[in-house]
Amino acid sequence: MKVLQIHTKYRQSGGEDTVVQAEAALLRDAGHTVTLFEAQNHSGRAAVVQLGAAVWNPRSAKRLAEHIASDRPDVAHIHNTWFAMSPSVVRVLHKANVPTVMTLHNYRLTCSNALLLRDGKPCEKCVEGSALQAVRYGCYRSRPESMIAAITIGVHRQRGTWEDNIDVFLALTDFMKAIIVRSGIAAEKIVVKPNSAPDPGRRPEAVANSDTVVFVGRLSPEKGIDRLVEAWNVSTPPGLRLKVVGDGPLLRDLEKQASASIEFVGSVPSSEVQKHLLSARALVFPSIWYEGFGLTIVEAFAAGVPVLANNLGAMSSLVKPLGSDWLLEDRRSWPKALADLADSRRIAASGSLARKLYDKMYTGHANLLALEAAYARAVEEGP
Repeated sequence: MKVLQIHTKYRQSGGEDTVVQAEAALLRDAGHTVTLFEAQNHSGRAAVVQLGAAVWNPRSAKRLAEHIASDRPDVAHIHNTWFAMSPSVVRVLHKANVPTVMTLHNYRLTCSNALLLRDGKPCEKCVEGSALQAVRYGCYRSRPESMIAAITIGVHRQRGTWEDNIDVFLALTDFMKAIIVRSGIAAEKIVVKPNSAPDPGRRPEAVANSDTVVFVGRLSPEKGIDRLVEAWNVSTPPGLRLKVVGDGPLLRDLEKQASASIEFVGSVPSSEVQKHLLSARALVFPSIWYEGFGLTIVEAFAAGVPVLANNLGAMSSLVKPLGSDWLLEDRRSWPKALADLADSRRIAASGSLARKLYDKMYTGHANLLALEAAYARAVEEGP
């Protein structure tokens, strides 16, 4: 099958970019032909020009039409159109009779900042209401930029750009599917398909023998890292240390606040993340926004590592099979939960279960089968 991936790359490479590359590799290894139609979000003055065309970019539409004419794909897979590419490409695909699948990596179809987060708390005002509410709060960087994001959502919701032209939507969790259905997309068009993670191989030692609790992610407020450091300082789990893998705007402040048992590793390649997880006792995932998926959680499962997270959004869907005691209801629960990570019997049992969950749901093979099924359905039901 000839698959056309469509993706706008972020200025700072992140999880979505990684997923696009990983799924392309899975498909190629299985004998499919994969080509990429992409755009790049810029910064500075160039970004202003791009953002001005975020509602409808005729240049992107023309480029894609030419690409389709020269290399006719069997199916298209949209990952991200915001903001350099714009939703104009969706109409082009439909007009060219190309069956189309779209992965919903975040909540961009209904939320201007894509996070459903405002003032440090989950916010669902625009899920069923007008997206223009984002302008009042300046949800996307500034009020002028929020206006462009909100108009993009509102115009294409009203025109049915997504609903009428996408054959199959892929939601990463049941929670995400429920949100998107509330925003106006028909439930029968949405398939829940999680992302996958590579198998890191055998652990060098049993999970319960490790003394290292790991955080992996951007050091920014929505990731809850400041709350984690605060809770760790309060509980100071005996015999355990916290390793923080990642970089971001909160780093300097966190280093000043951290106790001696907290180590800041900085940003590392994905291969190094795997090594840290393979030697970890537990992963902590204190994010305060719903998250689109939480790929690091699945990477931890692959390494046989249990995950402690907030009972919120995607984390609830992913971590719930480990047991309710791995999901926390509020920030006051974190100090005790961190101290409880010293229970080696509990860690061993949950680590074993985490690996079983990975083998059942999150391998590359499972992802490939789900992708192929979605493409087959799009071809069958498409234009």
